[in-house]
Amino acid sequence: MKKRFFPFRFRLRDYLPRGLYWRTALIVIVPAALLQLIITLVFLDDHWRFTSKRLSQAVAADITLLVQMYESEPTPDTLAFVQHIARTPLRLEVAFEPNAPLERQTCDRSSTDIIDQYITEPLRSEFRREIWYDPSCPGEFVYMRVPTEGGVFAIRAERDRAQARSGPLFVMWILTATVFFCLVSILFIRSQVRPIEKLADAMEQFGRGDDSGGQFRIRGAREVRGATRAFFDMRDRVKRLIDQRAQLLAGVSHDLRTPLTRLKLQLALMTPSSEIEDAKRDLADMEETLDEYLTFAKGLGEEAPQTVDIASIASEVVENVARSGADIALDQSGDATTPARPRAIKRCLANLIDNAAAHGDKVRVTVRGEESAVVIAVDDNGPGIPEELYEDAFRPFSRLDATRSRNQKGVGLGLAIARDVARSHGGDIALSQSPLGGLRASLRLPRPA
Repeated sequence: MKKRFFPFRFRLRDYLPRGLYWRTALIVIVPAALLQLIITLVFLDDHWRFTSKRLSQAVAADITLLVQMYESEPTPDTLAFVQHIARTPLRLEVAFEPNAPLERQTCDRSSTDIIDQYITEPLRSEFRREIWYDPSCPGEFVYMRVPTEGGVFAIRAERDRAQARSGPLFVMWILTATVFFCLVSILFIRSQVRPIEKLADAMEQFGRGDDSGGQFRIRGAREVRGATRAFFDMRDRVKRLIDQRAQLLAGVSHDLRTPLTRLKLQLALMTPSSEIEDAKRDLADMEETLDEYLTFAKGLGEEAPQTVDIASIASEVVENVARSGADIALDQSGDATTPARPRAIKRCLANLIDNAAAHGDKVRVTVRGEESAVVIAVDDNGPGIPEELYEDAFRPFSRLDATRSRNQKGVGLGLAIARDVARSHGGDIALSQSPLGGLRASLRLPRPA
Protein backbone atom coordinates (compact mmCIF):
# COMPACT_ATOMS: atom_id res chain seq x y z
CA MET A 1 0.00 0.00 0.00
CA LYS A 2 1.45 3.35 -1.04
CA LYS A 3 1.88 6.05 1.53
CA ARG A 4 0.25 9.35 0.83
CA PHE A 5 2.55 12.29 0.58
CA PHE A 6 1.53 15.56 2.20
CA PRO A 7 4.04 18.32 1.45
CA PHE A 8 2.45 20.63 4.03
CA ARG A 9 1.47 18.91 7.24
CA PHE A 10 -0.45 20.97 9.76
CA ARG A 11 0.45 20.39 13.38
CA LEU A 12 -1.25 22.43 16.06
CA ARG A 13 1.73 22.21 18.41
CA ASP A 14 3.86 24.11 15.88
CA TYR A 15 1.65 27.16 16.37
CA LEU A 16 1.18 26.93 20.14
CA PRO A 17 3.45 28.88 22.50
CA ARG A 18 6.40 27.03 24.00
CA GLY A 19 6.44 28.62 27.44
CA LEU A 20 4.46 27.39 30.43
CA TYR A 21 3.17 30.90 31.14
CA TRP A 22 1.40 31.40 27.81
CA ARG A 23 0.24 27.79 27.60
CA THR A 24 -1.41 28.10 31.01
CA ALA A 25 -2.89 31.43 29.95
CA LEU A 26 -4.38 29.79 26.86
CA ILE A 27 -5.87 27.00 28.98
CA VAL A 28 -7.72 29.63 31.04
CA ILE A 29 -8.47 32.28 28.43
CA VAL A 30 -9.61 30.18 25.47
CA PRO A 31 -12.43 28.30 27.30
CA ALA A 32 -13.60 31.55 28.92
CA ALA A 33 -13.61 33.37 25.60
CA LEU A 34 -15.42 30.51 23.85
CA LEU A 35 -18.04 30.39 26.61
CA GLN A 36 -18.64 34.13 26.35
CA LEU A 37 -18.88 33.86 22.57
CA ILE A 38 -21.43 31.04 22.74
CA ILE A 39 -23.50 32.93 25.30
CA THR A 40 -23.40 36.03 23.14
CA LEU A 41 -24.36 34.24 19.94
CA VAL A 42 -27.07 32.04 21.41
CA PHE A 43 -28.65 34.19 24.12
CA LEU A 44 -28.21 37.57 22.47
CA ASP A 45 -29.45 36.42 19.10
CA ASP A 46 -32.52 34.74 20.58
CA HIS A 47 -33.26 37.63 22.95
CA TRP A 48 -32.72 40.29 20.30
CA ARG A 49 -34.86 38.59 17.70
CA PHE A 50 -37.68 37.86 20.13
CA THR A 51 -37.72 41.39 21.55
CA SER A 52 -37.47 43.02 18.13
CA LYS A 53 -40.30 40.83 16.86
CA ARG A 54 -42.59 41.89 19.68
CA LEU A 55 -41.72 45.56 19.25
CA SER A 56 -42.24 45.42 15.49
CA GLN A 57 -45.57 43.65 15.88
CA ALA A 58 -46.68 46.34 18.35
CA VAL A 59 -45.75 49.09 15.86
CA ALA A 60 -47.57 47.20 13.10
CA ALA A 61 -50.68 46.97 15.28
CA ASP A 62 -50.58 50.73 15.95
CA ILE A 63 -50.17 51.51 12.27
CA THR A 64 -52.99 49.14 11.40
CA LEU A 65 -55.30 50.91 13.85
CA LEU A 66 -54.43 54.34 12.45
CA VAL A 67 -54.91 53.31 8.82
CA GLN A 68 -58.22 51.61 9.58
CA MET A 69 -59.45 54.71 11.43
CA TYR A 70 -58.62 56.90 8.42
CA GLU A 71 -60.05 54.50 5.83
CA SER A 72 -63.31 54.25 7.79
CA GLU A 73 -63.90 57.98 7.01
CA PRO A 74 -61.17 59.45 4.74
CA THR A 75 -61.71 63.16 5.51
CA PRO A 76 -59.25 65.93 6.51
CA ASP A 77 -60.71 65.96 10.04
CA THR A 78 -60.13 62.22 10.40
CA LEU A 79 -56.57 62.65 9.10
CA ALA A 80 -55.91 65.38 11.65
CA PHE A 81 -57.34 63.21 14.43
CA VAL A 82 -55.23 60.24 13.31
CA GLN A 83 -52.07 62.38 13.23
CA HIS A 84 -52.81 63.69 16.71
CA ILE A 85 -53.29 60.20 18.17
CA ALA A 86 -50.15 58.94 16.40
CA ARG A 87 -48.03 61.80 17.69
CA THR A 88 -49.11 62.01 21.34
CA PRO A 89 -49.58 58.51 22.77
CA LEU A 90 -48.01 56.35 20.03
CA ARG A 91 -44.83 58.34 19.27
CA LEU A 92 -45.42 58.13 15.51
CA GLU A 93 -45.19 60.84 12.86
CA VAL A 94 -47.84 60.34 10.17
CA ALA A 95 -48.00 62.31 6.91
CA PHE A 96 -50.42 61.79 4.02
CA GLU A 97 -48.98 62.08 0.50
CA PRO A 98 -51.73 62.11 -2.14
CA ASN A 99 -51.04 60.21 -5.36
CA ALA A 100 -47.43 59.48 -4.30
CA PRO A 101 -45.46 56.33 -5.21
CA LEU A 102 -45.13 53.61 -2.59
CA GLU A 103 -41.38 53.15 -2.63
CA ARG A 104 -39.07 55.98 -1.80
CA GLN A 105 -35.33 55.55 -1.60
CA THR A 106 -34.19 57.25 1.59
CA CYS A 107 -30.96 55.31 2.25
CA ASP A 108 -28.70 52.78 0.54
CA ARG A 109 -30.03 49.29 1.27
CA SER A 110 -27.75 46.35 0.56
CA SER A 111 -29.96 43.56 1.94
CA THR A 112 -33.30 42.89 3.54
CA ASP A 113 -33.17 42.56 7.32
CA ILE A 114 -35.28 40.06 9.19
CA ILE A 115 -36.86 42.94 11.14
CA ASP A 116 -38.46 44.02 7.87
CA GLN A 117 -40.47 40.80 7.91
CA TYR A 118 -41.52 41.23 11.53
CA ILE A 119 -43.16 44.58 10.78
CA THR A 120 -44.31 44.16 7.18
CA GLU A 121 -45.92 40.71 7.42
CA PRO A 122 -48.64 41.77 9.92
CA LEU A 123 -49.38 44.84 7.82
CA ARG A 124 -49.55 42.86 4.59
CA SER A 125 -51.73 40.19 6.14
CA GLU A 126 -54.10 42.83 7.50
CA PHE A 127 -54.40 45.10 4.45
CA ARG A 128 -53.50 42.60 1.73
CA ARG A 129 -51.39 45.24 0.04
CA GLU A 130 -47.68 45.94 -0.45
CA ILE A 131 -45.90 47.72 2.42
CA TRP A 132 -42.61 49.63 2.16
CA TYR A 133 -40.33 49.67 5.19
CA ASP A 134 -36.77 50.94 5.56
CA PRO A 135 -34.91 50.51 8.89
CA SER A 136 -31.45 51.05 7.38
CA CYS A 137 -31.21 54.81 7.66
CA PRO A 138 -28.81 56.01 10.34
CA GLY A 139 -30.22 57.99 13.21
CA GLU A 140 -33.04 57.57 15.68
CA PHE A 141 -35.90 56.87 13.23
CA VAL A 142 -37.20 54.19 10.84
CA TYR A 143 -39.51 54.90 7.94
CA MET A 144 -42.63 53.10 6.64
CA ARG A 145 -45.03 53.76 3.76
CA VAL A 146 -48.50 52.21 3.65
CA PRO A 147 -50.74 52.67 0.56
CA THR A 148 -54.28 53.88 1.21
CA GLU A 149 -57.16 55.51 -0.65
CA GLY A 150 -55.92 58.43 -2.69
CA GLY A 151 -52.28 58.30 -1.62
CA VAL A 152 -49.70 56.92 0.78
CA PHE A 153 -49.27 57.19 4.52
CA ALA A 154 -45.62 58.12 5.27
CA ILE A 155 -44.91 57.03 8.84
CA ARG A 156 -41.79 57.77 10.88
CA ALA A 157 -41.25 55.82 14.12
CA GLU A 158 -38.53 56.04 16.73
CA ARG A 159 -36.02 53.24 16.26
CA ASP A 160 -36.32 51.85 19.78
CA ARG A 161 -40.04 51.24 19.11
CA ALA A 162 -39.28 48.86 16.23
CA GLN A 163 -35.93 47.35 17.20
CA ALA A 164 -34.34 46.15 20.44
CA ARG A 165 -31.50 48.49 21.44
CA SER A 166 -29.98 46.41 24.28
CA GLY A 167 -27.92 44.17 21.98
CA PRO A 168 -24.83 46.40 21.57
CA LEU A 169 -24.86 47.20 25.29
CA PHE A 170 -24.98 43.50 26.13
CA VAL A 171 -22.11 42.74 23.76
CA MET A 172 -20.05 45.57 25.25
CA TRP A 173 -20.56 44.26 28.79
CA ILE A 174 -19.70 40.71 27.71
CA LEU A 175 -16.49 41.86 26.02
CA THR A 176 -15.53 44.05 28.97
CA ALA A 177 -16.12 41.22 31.43
CA THR A 178 -14.13 38.79 29.28
CA VAL A 179 -11.16 41.16 29.00
CA PHE A 180 -11.28 41.88 32.74
CA PHE A 181 -11.32 38.21 33.74
CA CYS A 182 -8.57 37.40 31.25
CA LEU A 183 -6.35 40.13 32.71
CA VAL A 184 -7.01 38.88 36.23
CA SER A 185 -6.22 35.31 35.10
CA ILE A 186 -2.98 36.43 33.48
CA LEU A 187 -1.88 38.18 36.68
CA PHE A 188 -2.63 35.11 38.81
CA ILE A 189 -0.96 32.79 36.30
CA ARG A 190 2.10 35.02 36.27
CA SER A 191 2.39 34.81 40.03
CA GLN A 192 2.21 31.00 39.83
CA VAL A 193 4.63 30.60 36.92
CA ARG A 194 7.29 32.94 38.30
CA PRO A 195 8.42 30.51 41.08
CA ILE A 196 8.76 27.77 38.45
CA GLU A 197 10.90 30.05 36.29
CA LYS A 198 13.10 30.94 39.29
CA LEU A 199 13.48 27.25 40.13
CA ALA A 200 14.42 26.44 36.53
CA ASP A 201 17.00 29.25 36.49
CA ALA A 202 18.47 28.05 39.79
CA MET A 203 18.70 24.47 38.52
CA GLU A 204 20.34 25.57 35.27
CA GLN A 205 22.77 27.76 37.20
CA PHE A 206 23.65 24.94 39.59
CA GLY A 207 24.01 22.56 36.64
CA ARG A 208 26.70 24.88 35.25
CA GLY A 209 28.47 24.71 38.60
CA ASP A 210 27.56 28.25 39.60
CA ASP A 211 26.19 28.35 43.14
CA SER A 212 26.46 32.11 43.61
CA GLY A 213 22.66 32.56 43.57
CA GLY A 214 22.17 30.93 46.97
CA GLN A 215 18.74 30.44 48.50
CA PHE A 216 15.66 32.28 47.27
CA ARG A 217 12.23 32.63 48.78
CA ILE A 218 10.01 29.57 48.37
CA ARG A 219 6.75 30.67 46.76
CA GLY A 220 3.97 29.30 44.58
CA ALA A 221 1.62 26.35 44.78
CA ARG A 222 2.15 23.41 47.10
CA GLU A 223 3.69 21.24 44.38
CA VAL A 224 6.07 24.02 43.31
CA ARG A 225 7.10 24.61 46.93
CA GLY A 226 7.75 20.88 47.32
CA ALA A 227 9.90 20.79 44.17
CA THR A 228 11.86 23.85 45.35
CA ARG A 229 12.53 22.33 48.77
CA ALA A 230 13.60 19.07 47.12
CA PHE A 231 16.01 21.01 44.89
CA PHE A 232 17.48 22.85 47.89
CA ASP A 233 17.93 19.55 49.75
CA MET A 234 19.56 17.93 46.72
CA ARG A 235 21.89 20.90 46.26
CA ASP A 236 22.93 20.77 49.91
CA ARG A 237 23.60 17.02 49.67
CA VAL A 238 25.69 17.49 46.53
CA LYS A 239 27.72 20.27 48.18
CA ARG A 240 28.29 18.12 51.27
CA LEU A 241 29.36 15.25 49.04
CA ILE A 242 31.87 17.50 47.27
CA ASP A 243 33.24 18.75 50.58
CA GLN A 244 33.51 15.22 51.96
CA ARG A 245 35.28 14.10 48.79
CA ALA A 246 37.77 16.94 49.07
CA GLN A 247 38.45 16.11 52.73
CA LEU A 248 38.80 12.43 51.91
CA LEU A 249 41.21 13.13 49.09
CA ALA A 250 43.24 15.46 51.27
CA GLY A 251 43.61 12.61 53.77
CA VAL A 252 44.45 10.13 50.99
CA SER A 253 47.05 12.54 49.63
CA HIS A 254 48.68 12.90 53.05
CA ASP A 255 48.56 9.19 53.84
CA LEU A 256 49.97 8.06 50.49
CA ARG A 257 52.58 10.75 49.92
CA THR A 258 54.26 10.06 53.26
CA PRO A 259 55.14 6.38 52.56
CA LEU A 260 56.04 7.25 48.96
CA THR A 261 58.49 9.87 50.22
CA ARG A 262 60.03 7.36 52.68
CA LEU A 263 60.42 4.80 49.89
CA LYS A 264 62.09 7.38 47.64
CA LEU A 265 64.53 8.26 50.43
CA GLN A 266 65.29 4.61 51.10
CA LEU A 267 65.91 3.93 47.42
CA ALA A 268 68.17 6.97 47.19
CA LEU A 269 70.33 5.62 50.04
CA MET A 270 70.67 2.17 48.47
CA THR A 271 73.48 1.12 46.19
CA PRO A 272 72.56 2.03 42.62
CA SER A 273 71.50 -0.88 40.44
CA SER A 274 69.11 -1.66 37.63
CA GLU A 275 66.52 -2.96 40.10
CA ILE A 276 66.75 0.27 42.11
CA GLU A 277 66.22 2.36 38.97
CA ASP A 278 63.19 0.26 38.04
CA ALA A 279 61.77 0.79 41.53
CA LYS A 280 62.36 4.54 41.27
CA ARG A 281 60.47 4.65 37.95
CA ASP A 282 57.60 2.70 39.50
CA LEU A 283 57.45 5.15 42.38
CA ALA A 284 57.46 8.08 39.94
CA ASP A 285 54.59 6.49 38.03
CA MET A 286 52.69 5.91 41.26
CA GLU A 287 53.20 9.56 42.31
CA GLU A 288 52.12 10.84 38.89
CA THR A 289 49.10 8.58 38.92
CA LEU A 290 48.19 9.85 42.37
CA ASP A 291 48.53 13.49 41.24
CA GLU A 292 46.31 13.01 38.20
CA TYR A 293 43.74 11.03 40.14
CA LEU A 294 43.53 13.75 42.79
CA THR A 295 43.16 16.36 40.05
CA PHE A 296 40.38 14.35 38.43
CA ALA A 297 38.44 13.65 41.62
CA LYS A 298 38.97 16.96 43.38
CA GLY A 299 36.30 18.71 41.35
CA LEU A 300 35.68 22.43 40.91
CA GLY A 301 33.95 23.42 44.13
CA GLU A 302 36.79 25.61 45.34
CA GLU A 303 36.67 28.06 42.39
CA ALA A 304 33.91 30.64 41.85
CA PRO A 305 32.60 31.23 38.29
CA GLN A 306 33.23 34.55 36.58
CA THR A 307 32.91 36.02 33.11
CA VAL A 308 36.04 35.03 31.19
CA ASP A 309 37.32 35.24 27.63
CA ILE A 310 37.76 31.67 26.42
CA ALA A 311 39.86 32.82 23.47
CA SER A 312 42.35 34.52 25.83
CA ILE A 313 42.69 31.35 27.92
CA ALA A 314 43.12 29.23 24.78
CA SER A 315 45.80 31.64 23.50
CA GLU A 316 47.72 31.31 26.77
CA VAL A 317 47.59 27.50 26.61
CA VAL A 318 48.66 27.51 22.95
CA GLU A 319 51.67 29.71 23.78
CA ASN A 320 52.71 27.34 26.56
CA VAL A 321 52.48 24.31 24.25
CA ALA A 322 54.27 26.16 21.44
CA ARG A 323 57.33 26.66 23.70
CA SER A 324 57.92 22.90 23.59
CA GLY A 325 58.40 23.12 19.83
CA ALA A 326 54.95 21.93 18.70
CA ASP A 327 53.48 23.14 15.40
CA ILE A 328 50.32 24.75 16.76
CA ALA A 329 48.08 27.64 15.63
CA LEU A 330 45.02 29.39 17.01
CA ASP A 331 42.06 30.80 15.07
CA GLN A 332 39.33 32.91 16.74
CA SER A 333 36.00 34.29 15.52
CA GLY A 334 33.10 35.95 17.34
CA ASP A 335 32.59 36.86 20.98
CA ALA A 336 34.04 34.10 23.18
CA THR A 337 33.15 35.48 26.63
CA THR A 338 30.99 33.36 28.93
CA PRO A 339 30.65 32.66 32.68
CA ALA A 340 33.11 29.92 33.67
CA ARG A 341 35.82 28.90 36.13
CA PRO A 342 39.02 30.17 34.51
CA ARG A 343 41.46 27.73 36.14
CA ALA A 344 39.22 24.76 35.37
CA ILE A 345 38.72 25.84 31.74
CA LYS A 346 42.49 26.33 31.40
CA ARG A 347 43.07 22.83 32.79
CA CYS A 348 40.48 21.42 30.37
CA LEU A 349 41.98 23.14 27.31
CA ALA A 350 45.50 22.21 28.40
CA ASN A 351 44.52 18.53 28.57
CA LEU A 352 42.90 18.64 25.12
CA ILE A 353 45.75 20.54 23.45
CA ASP A 354 48.49 18.53 25.18
CA ASN A 355 46.77 15.33 24.12
CA ALA A 356 46.62 16.56 20.50
CA ALA A 357 50.29 17.69 20.54
CA ALA A 358 51.38 14.36 22.01
CA HIS A 359 49.83 12.34 19.18
CA GLY A 360 50.21 14.67 16.19
CA ASP A 361 52.85 16.82 14.52
CA LYS A 362 50.39 19.61 13.67
CA VAL A 363 47.70 21.05 15.98
CA ARG A 364 45.04 23.62 15.10
CA VAL A 365 42.83 25.25 17.76
CA THR A 366 39.65 27.07 16.68
CA VAL A 367 37.61 29.23 19.08
CA ARG A 368 34.19 30.27 17.73
CA GLY A 369 31.68 32.44 19.58
CA GLU A 370 28.05 31.62 18.75
CA GLU A 371 24.80 33.13 19.96
CA SER A 372 24.08 30.40 22.49
CA ALA A 373 27.51 28.84 23.12
CA VAL A 374 31.28 29.07 22.75
CA VAL A 375 32.76 26.21 20.71
CA ILE A 376 36.44 25.21 20.85
CA ALA A 377 37.75 22.66 18.34
CA VAL A 378 41.19 21.05 18.77
CA ASP A 379 42.46 19.20 15.63
CA ASP A 380 45.57 17.12 15.15
CA ASN A 381 47.05 15.08 12.31
CA GLY A 382 47.82 12.02 14.43
CA PRO A 383 46.64 8.45 13.89
CA GLY A 384 43.17 9.20 15.28
CA ILE A 385 40.73 6.87 17.05
CA PRO A 386 38.10 4.57 15.53
CA GLU A 387 34.59 5.90 15.93
CA GLU A 388 33.47 2.96 18.07
CA LEU A 389 36.16 3.86 20.64
CA TYR A 390 35.23 7.54 21.06
CA GLU A 391 33.37 7.01 24.33
CA ASP A 392 36.02 4.62 25.66
CA ALA A 393 38.57 7.43 25.39
CA PHE A 394 36.72 9.39 28.10
CA ARG A 395 36.82 6.61 30.66
CA PRO A 396 39.23 7.26 33.56
CA PHE A 397 42.57 5.46 33.16
CA SER A 398 41.56 4.32 29.67
CA ARG A 399 44.56 3.79 27.37
CA LEU A 400 43.89 3.14 23.68
CA ASP A 401 47.33 1.73 23.02
CA ALA A 402 46.28 -0.06 19.85
CA THR A 403 45.40 3.16 18.09
CA ARG A 404 47.20 6.00 19.87
CA SER A 405 50.88 5.79 20.75
CA ARG A 406 51.50 5.65 24.50
CA ASN A 407 52.39 8.97 26.05
CA GLN A 408 54.98 8.50 28.74
CA LYS A 409 53.57 11.25 30.92
CA GLY A 410 49.90 10.26 30.76
CA VAL A 411 47.97 7.75 32.79
CA GLY A 412 44.65 8.00 30.91
CA LEU A 413 42.92 10.83 32.79
CA GLY A 414 43.36 13.79 30.41
CA LEU A 415 40.10 13.44 28.46
CA ALA A 416 38.21 12.28 31.56
CA ILE A 417 39.24 15.43 33.44
CA ALA A 418 38.42 17.62 30.41
CA ARG A 419 34.92 16.17 30.04
CA ASP A 420 34.35 16.47 33.80
CA VAL A 421 35.18 20.18 33.56
CA ALA A 422 33.00 20.67 30.48
CA ARG A 423 29.96 18.96 31.99
CA SER A 424 30.34 20.87 35.25
CA HIS A 425 29.83 24.01 33.13
CA GLY A 426 26.73 22.57 31.45
CA GLY A 427 28.61 21.68 28.26
CA ASP A 428 30.28 18.59 26.85
CA ILE A 429 33.13 17.32 24.69
CA ALA A 430 32.61 15.29 21.52
CA LEU A 431 35.19 13.48 19.41
CA SER A 432 35.12 13.25 15.63
CA GLN A 433 37.42 12.89 12.63
CA SER A 434 39.64 15.91 12.07
CA PRO A 435 40.07 17.64 8.69
CA LEU A 436 43.82 17.28 9.35
CA GLY A 437 43.41 13.51 9.27
CA GLY A 438 43.63 12.80 12.97
CA LEU A 439 41.24 13.44 15.86
CA ARG A 440 39.05 16.46 16.57
CA ALA A 441 37.93 17.24 20.14
CA SER A 442 35.05 19.76 20.21
CA LEU A 443 34.36 21.53 23.51
CA ARG A 444 30.99 23.32 23.73
CA LEU A 445 30.30 25.74 26.60
CA PRO A 446 26.71 27.06 26.59
CA ARG A 447 25.97 30.68 27.34
CA PRO A 448 23.31 31.47 29.96
CA ALA A 449 19.95 32.51 28.45
